[in-house]
Amino acid sequence: MEINDILTNFNRNDYQRANFDSFLASVNFSFDIPAIHVAGTNGKGSTVNYLASIYQENGYKVGKFTSPYLLQVNEMICVNNTPISDEDFLNIFHQYEKKFKKYDLSSFEIETFIAYIYFTIQKCDLVVIECGMGGEIDATNVITPILSIITSISLEHTEFLGHSISEVAMQKCGIIKPKVPVLIDEFAEDAVTTIYKVAKENESVVHFIKKHIETSLCDEGVSLKYHPYGEVTLSSHALYATHDACFALETTLLLQDQFPVEVSKVVSGIKKVVMNCRFEIASKTPLVILDGAHNPEAAKLACDSISHYVGGKPIHVIFSCFRDKNLGSLLSNFGSLGDDLTLTTFPHPRSRKEDEYFLFLGDYPYVEDAISLIKQKMEEFKDDVIVITGSLAFVAYVKRSYFNDV
Repeated sequence: MEINDILTNFNRNDYQRANFDSFLASVNFSFDIPAIHVAGTNGKGSTVNYLASIYQENGYKVGKFTSPYLLQVNEMICVNNTPISDEDFLNIFHQYEKKFKKYDLSSFEIETFIAYIYFTIQKCDLVVIECGMGGEIDATNVITPILSIITSISLEHTEFLGHSISEVAMQKCGIIKPKVPVLIDEFAEDAVTTIYKVAKENESVVHFIKKHIETSLCDEGVSLKYHPYGEVTLSSHALYATHDACFALETTLLLQDQFPVEVSKVVSGIKKVVMNCRFEIASKTPLVILDGAHNPEAAKLACDSISHYVGGKPIHVIFSCFRDKNLGSLLSNFGSLGDDLTLTTFPHPRSRKEDEYFLFLGDYPYVEDAISLIKQKMEEFKDDVIVITGSLAFVAYVKRSYFNDV
């Protein structure tokens, strides 16, 4: 049985940490590898990947934990960008399997725990950890990092994190630890006020990323200037990626005494990062862009980047998302992006089916078979742009089912 299948038996739908905390106490969990902990509504995954690549390029052995996975669970847990093997994952899993069941852990709690154990076994010099959701009671938030990062704050998962910016900010501030610095951007006033309050209570210094300048598109991706690194090139054409890169660049300056880096290797490390399913060019003729933007803030950023990149070319959007997403806001963004938008679905227990789009079926056509729809659009609009979006899981399904074989 594959790891993905094994973990489907550990699906718990609540949002709490009591079970996990009891489990960790029962196994005398401890973790002493220097860690950078990253939370945020958007950008945390890219920031983690930029950081891991930079420090690996500078000769450190770097553990990286990201979520969600696109193809296999293994890709969530990497050391020097190499995913954990099935054998190593299963060895740790079977060692603790009885207790996983006894304490009724979720699959994400199990994945997080296995990551921490694996990084310890591998004797990593540094680990970079992406929060799953929120921060305060997220499963990853059981360590004391050397730096906490909050990349962005906007309304998401309101049933769990709160219905205001300050409430969401308070949840994400849960990763701030006593006397551990925190790196942020100029967020909404309510969010910044909340962060300063929590940081003061923890005697933590708040740092801000600098504003990058002279952003431009080049053949390789996006180019920007960030002091003191000068020109930095990203292997992405997404303008929003510059924000995440700035978090990584500023982190290297804050941690220079603990983890020294060379300017040239910081620049080359950032350039090596390629983010799957995030402004990914899947085809050039016609131009097909895969972007797993799945909340209103990400959708707006994606639309801005796509419009800038393609100029005045006609755009055709193929959209599918989970039923718990803010459908109206997502369609407002992507519906205004292109010349047409078509709704579809994909094989996933959380994906919206035709009847779950009922409020919008008068505005947008629906096609059941996403792959046939993509083929049809690509044949019909060879000189145009096709954007596939709405959910990271949907985009990953499309890439796995069609573009990996094209």
